[in-house]
Amino acid sequence: MLSLPESAWLPRAAAHRARVERFAAPFLERRRTQRKHPVEDFLFTYYTQKPGQLQRWHPGAGVVLEGQAAAERRGWKFYTEHDGGVGLDVDAFSAARAEAVRFARMILAGTASRPGQFACFGLHEWAMAYKSESNGIRHEYLPLRLGASGTDRVVEEHRIRCTHFDAFRFYTPEAVPLNELQPSRETQRHLEQPGCLHANMDLYKWAYKLTPAVPSELVMDCFELAWEIRTMDMQASPYDLAEWGYEPIRIETPEGKASYVRQQKNFAERSDVLRARLLAVAEALPLPNE
Repeated sequence: MLSLPESAWLPRAAAHRARVERFAAPFLERRRTQRKHPVEDFLFTYYTQKPGQLQRWHPGAGVVLEGQAAAERRGWKFYTEHDGGVGLDVDAFSAARAEAVRFARMILAGTASRPGQFACFGLHEWAMAYKSESNGIRHEYLPLRLGASGTDRVVEEHRIRCTHFDAFRFYTPEAVPLNELQPSRETQRHLEQPGCLHANMDLYKWAYKLTPAVPSELVMDCFELAWEIRTMDMQASPYDLAEWGYEPIRIETPEGKASYVRQQKNFAERSDVLRARLLAVAEALPLPNE
């Protein structure tokens, strides 16, 4: 166990709160005034981690916090006393969250083992808006950049091969049979691949699902990468975000496709590093019957 005096860990906790505040404060203000943001709200509305939970700093497994300021953590879930300090009760956490840890290990390791696919061009968002005149659109306050018929034409003129179930499940009914794969929750463990923007955004999900065993600095590394990916995801979507200050990635053109792939590969490389760090945390947790 690594012991940290207050002089070492209190500044880290304060830095983490400031890091979170930069993203959380505008979201909370928008929520108070009942406004929406198509890019910046996503990580707080789609994922289940709330701003208050994210703001709470955790050192991760194997660290004991010393000093009076650590005393309040005795009442925090999965925390216990260690040698005069307070730290994570790894055995209690692993026993209670065994299924989540096993699933995270399987998804993270499986994704890392597969080659990345870089020719999807973000068409999952277009498939969610396919035949919008009949189905409506998910983001009803955003106009379609090419209109309804133009959006439909892009979908119909492209090969669609989305591997990510949590994107595929939002397809319109008419778009479902156009996807070459039919991802499901059961096949998720076999289809996730490191080129997928949504799989890479989900590193944030696995990070907070393994909290407090994951150091909060790693959680925020995943959060900030997911924030960047979400920005690109919406720039490449069929929605017109000019009012919000975002230039479109015109994936219906050769130039737009090339730009998309360049950014997609960059995100995949950065995600590989974070995925390995998360997997190391998950694999270090002692699970029952292992």
